[in-house]
Amino acid sequence: IVDLTHTLDSNIPTWDGNCGFSLKVICDYKDCKAPDLFRIQSAEFVKLGTGTHMDAPAHCMEGGNTIDVIPVSDLVTDCVVINVSNVADENYIIMPEVIENFEKENGKIKENTFVIFYTGWDKFWGDKTKYQNEYNFPSVHESTAKLLMERNIAGLGTDTLSVDTGKNGFPVHQIILGAGKYLVENITNANLLPSTGSKIFVMPMKVKGGTEAPIRLIAIYEK
Repeated sequence: IVDLTHTLDSNIPTWDGNCGFSLKVICDYKDCKAPDLFRIQSAEFVKLGTGTHMDAPAHCMEGGNTIDVIPVSDLVTDCVVINVSNVADENYIIMPEVIENFEKENGKIKENTFVIFYTGWDKFWGDKTKYQNEYNFPSVHESTAKLLMERNIAGLGTDTLSVDTGKNGFPVHQIILGAGKYLVENITNANLLPSTGSKIFVMPMKVKGGTEAPIRLIAIYEK
């Protein structure tokens, strides 16, 4: 069992560099009458797309599915991990040849598979300046996204802030979400999974009408 989720706190990297999450104690043990002691907390997200999170189709597409209506059968599914960490740097763009080479070794990616690109960028998570890096991090080319749509994948995940850097717009968001699929960003520990043979559990907060949501991302495989 592998936890692919970053821990939320007030110092995590975010797209705009601001504090994306805060946790406050609104009633503490000392405020209670023994023996009924409680610590009660409130949480605030500047954006729901914070930490390890999911983008639903409605994030970019008017009328697209929101978090609460994505079928569970798309969230608990087979998973493949495509490792490009040996070549990825801040300017690296994942091209279709990466998929083609992966399939030569592992077979064609099956329908309704969740695909993770492991770039190794998660090693910078503890340094939010380096992780955000003025939007210089490994990204996905739109032609690669189109090829994955030909495979009819369930969703696409990355261990960076985004599949797009935003410098040329957000074409991969448009392609993946526009096809009714979902994105997961800020994944960690994907290097602990095999290339094929694992099962993924993409568990978002079930927010009615939500276009994004924090998730607990877990995978299992048999050694």
